[in-house]
Amino acid sequence: MSDGELTPEQTERVVAIAMDLAREGNTGQLAEFVDHGLPVDVADPNANTLLMLAAYHGHAETVRALLDRGANPDLRNARDQTPIAGAMFKGADEVVAVLREAGADLDAGTPSARAAAAMFGREHLLAG
Repeated sequence: MSDGELTPEQTERVVAIAMDLAREGNTGQLAEFVDHGLPVDVADPNANTLLMLAAYHGHAETVRALLDRGANPDLRNARDQTPIAGAMFKGADEVVAVLREAGADLDAGTPSARAAAAMFGREHLLAG
């Protein structure tokens, strides 16, 4: 192992910390992790990306920062859910708007964002 490389255990710990930052909406610290080399689309064992966790927990600023750093808005987790469908499910209107702006696929995943909107009476989030 060369200087500066992390062991698999250290890498796992860094990813776990980053996932917590995404859940908490700690945009500044999370952006630093990504800016210093953490892959923006890194995922946990359930295939939840940083974007998925930030979206699901309603952190629009964090979602925007991850998208600005190249996060893929359509990556699905192990349950075939997309970030926009998760945000729709949670009623995170601002997150849905940010993901729509980024071109998130409203028809991807199970359920899709369109299906989630219909299920929860949130079709207004898809208008416009």
